[in-house]
Amino acid sequence: MGEINKWDVEDPDFWESKGKKVANRNLWISIPSLLCGFAVWLYWGIITVQMDNLGFPIPKEELFTLTAIAGLTGATLRIPSSFFIRIAGGRNTIFFTTALLMIPAIGTGLALQSKETPLWVFQILAFLSGIGGGNFASSMSNISFFFPKKKQGLALGLNAGLGNAGVTTMQILVPLFMTIGVFGGAPMILENGSGTLIGKIPAGSETFIHNAGYVWLLFLIPLAFAGWFGMDNIRTEGVSPNIGSPLSAFGKITGMLLIGFFTAAVGLYIILPAPVGLGTPDWVKWPVIAGILFTTVMLLKLIPGEIKPNLQRQFKIFSNKHTWIMSLIYTMTFGSFIGFSAGFALAIKVIFGYQHIMVDGVMTHDTANPAGPSALMYAWMGPFIGALIRPVGGWIADKVGGALVTGIVAVVMIASSLGVAYYMQLAYASQTPQEFFMPFLLLFLLLFAATGIGNGSTFRTIAQVFNTEQAGPVLGWTSAVAAYGAFIIPKVFGEQIKATTPENALYAFAVFYAVCLVVNWWYYLGPKAEYRNP
Repeated sequence: MGEINKWDVEDPDFWESKGKKVANRNLWISIPSLLCGFAVWLYWGIITVQMDNLGFPIPKEELFTLTAIAGLTGATLRIPSSFFIRIAGGRNTIFFTTALLMIPAIGTGLALQSKETPLWVFQILAFLSGIGGGNFASSMSNISFFFPKKKQGLALGLNAGLGNAGVTTMQILVPLFMTIGVFGGAPMILENGSGTLIGKIPAGSETFIHNAGYVWLLFLIPLAFAGWFGMDNIRTEGVSPNIGSPLSAFGKITGMLLIGFFTAAVGLYIILPAPVGLGTPDWVKWPVIAGILFTTVMLLKLIPGEIKPNLQRQFKIFSNKHTWIMSLIYTMTFGSFIGFSAGFALAIKVIFGYQHIMVDGVMTHDTANPAGPSALMYAWMGPFIGALIRPVGGWIADKVGGALVTGIVAVVMIASSLGVAYYMQLAYASQTPQEFFMPFLLLFLLLFAATGIGNGSTFRTIAQVFNTEQAGPVLGWTSAVAAYGAFIIPKVFGEQIKATTPENALYAFAVFYAVCLVVNWWYYLGPKAEYRNP
């Protein structure tokens, strides 16, 4: 364990005699590490619901900014993280980035112990939580080097799918640990009823909301040790030839992460409302995201020393048109999964947790609905289905082809998103929105399932279209672009809820899915396809 100087998993004899055992060991340490990364990145979707239930003095539309901040930062950090493995090695990268998650976890636990904690403190912690989002790119890139092409669909599907289960794990563990004082500290009293997987918690109950941060230390500490002592750096020319000492590797990772933090901070300052940001119009977010992507890549290119030629070699992926095609298609699947995961709980709370009543000719949305469903009882279901079915998508794609599966997924996503939009529109205009909750929930679960299957099928396509050296960085890059869904979807939901038209968000997503359906057919299924159903 530790250092590998010979690695050729495309050789069947090498794979059976040595490669399979080593690859599987690294995979099964990678999965829970990635799971915790997702959990810490996206726990703001649950925390904000409970902050609202506890009466934290922060408006609902500003609570949405916390999930959006974590989403944008995590997506941006995936850009440098895409290139960590060749520069710093797999073991070094997974150990260090997993250990870094302890910083936002501890900070969140401290900040949630007081309702007087200002919004900007939570925004900084959401910003730091983006580390967990960035970890996906390096983790997927790393695992792609351990498995032969013919097995990458399932292996990457397992890593991503079970890693994505961190969203569900978080949505179950956080509400549960909020009910017990396992880490000490004073409890807060619920002003509105809450819920867990096992049932509702009435108003007036004690809640240890700060456990939402501390609980992850139970996993992060042993996982950091497991990563260091159980994973490997592949030091071959095609993977990580010149990574240097561990301290040198950690320094490279830190420097590249700081570039991502810088560009994310500038982008957030432009986008976020005053007094934290400039409060620019809603449409500005689109050119800002493009600017963040471009600026981050340009700043990485300016890094001097031995990192520069290494990055230049990996940056060849940007001259391949299929990098950009797969970035679009992967955004449809993973971007939707991660964005809906980030905003699902708060969307349920805002749409079904309040009665929508006409007062003096004006529709109001601030009367609590005593018959409304508990967001924390249902929000875990979508991410659970999407994550659990992801390896199945990879397995099916390995059998029948990735592009074919992706095309079918796109059709299902278009239909289900239109259905969700219809029931959202009915609910947001009703004094009894709970009447429309069940069809809304079932269609949203179908949408989550489609994103999960599509995630697996796109991995298969990337593994077939790109050579071994490029496939890892491409997986990281496409995941970075797609991860902006964790910022865009909660942000768009927040904007449309403020405009009292939340259904428009889903209509817009359906149009995007239709575009992706056409692109996938044109390049990978149609008569002019360069790669036939990869």
